[in-house]
Amino acid sequence: MLARPIRYLKAVADHGSFTRAAAALRVSQPALSQQIRELEERMGMQLLDRSGRTVRATDVGEAYLRHVRRALDELEAGDRAIHDVQDLSSGALRLGVTPIYLLGPLIRRYRDRFPGIVLTITPMVQSEIERALGTDALDVGLARSNVLAEDVDWLPLHTERLSLIVERGHPAASGDAEIDPAALAAMPLALLGPTFSTRAMVDRYLRRNGVRPHVAVEANMTEAVLEIVRSPDWRRSCRSRWPRARAISAPCA
Repeated sequence: MLARPIRYLKAVADHGSFTRAAAALRVSQPALSQQIRELEERMGMQLLDRSGRTVRATDVGEAYLRHVRRALDELEAGDRAIHDVQDLSSGALRLGVTPIYLLGPLIRRYRDRFPGIVLTITPMVQSEIERALGTDALDVGLARSNVLAEDVDWLPLHTERLSLIVERGHPAASGDAEIDPAALAAMPLALLGPTFSTRAMVDRYLRRNGVRPHVAVEANMTEAVLEIVRSPDWRRSCRSRWPRARAISAPCA
């Protein structure tokens, strides 16, 4: 089946009008109507409801269009892939990242290697990145944990060690022994919000060790968490709750 009548059908459904769709596609309205009628005849179904002032997809047409839109998105992605393989001197790359990624050095290397390719970076939580990749709203994503979406391919780039961050001079900062996870239950914690993959790792670590944490503050930026930890009021609060037993740094994952 040719792609042209399918594109015509989508245009009419999107514009709600044969006239506006024909103008957008730069074709004559009779040619547009004929292509869609022939498509309906081949399908044996009426795909558009022409009875009102606005042309709408029938229930059957709407079900068909859901697949059509995905197919056309794949065709457009294929066109971009061919262009990218043939010529890396121009183009665009849409990158989704979790807000905790520090991309400065990577961006500099990217610009040195591909100066003609426009890089668009969008901060997102990981679930949003996975959905955007599945709908071709992004080309690639960088996140902190394993991908759950079945329609997204992924590979590990490197391994990171998540650690407890405390003020200088804190009993846990001397670095000569591991902290007892149970000691974390006595500390007020400043963490990223529950939508962040890093927070999910921290929560899993605490559950595995039977720790019910005292989450005093949640923030949506790593920088905000660090500023909270640096504040004098936060340091006084931590000192008042920190157990007398010696406790040092510990990984969270």
